[in-house]
Amino acid sequence: MAEADLDAVIRQTARAQTKAVMAAAKKRQAVWVARAAKATDKDTKARFRHLAKSTILNATATAKRLQNSAENAADAYARAMKKAMEEPPPVTESKKKAEKKPDKQSEKKPAKKKKNA
Repeated sequence: MAEADLDAVIRQTARAQTKAVMAAAKKRQAVWVARAAKATDKDTKARFRHLAKSTILNATATAKRLQNSAENAADAYARAMKKAMEEPPPVTESKKKAEKKPDKQSEKKPAKKKKNA
């Protein structure tokens, strides 16, 4: 992956994170469903089922936000790199010194005035 574009790496990482979030959410949902199955009264069962449903809904929304953020970051990086490739390279220090080479006359220090005592 040494030659991979960073925008592709950003997208790939986001997909992996999204899968991890959804897998954790499904495990959590299974826990709530199991608790609902073991619940004795009707209200507790309904509450656990609601928590299971809410877990998946919230995890899906979170995964979408994560994916959108990664897409935006990857697109911004790709645009910035494209713009950087179109710009001329900056002038280096050696070229600046060659252009601003001062005269020998301007390099001399002014003579010090003697103090009259």
